[in-house]
Amino acid sequence: MAKYILENAGNINWMAIFALITFLSVFIIGSVLGLRKNNGTIKHMAELPLEED
Repeated sequence: MAKYILENAGNINWMAIFALITFLSVFIIGSVLGLRKNNGTIKHMAELPLEED
């Protein structure tokens, strides 16, 4: 059914759809990984540029 609808939709740019899906996948994975980090790691990374080693 979905294939029939897509065939009748006209000229669909499949590369654009692939790029959108890729972007959304990377964005969602990055967001999930970022939200799963504990606060100690985030605070340590934030303070790295301020250290004088």
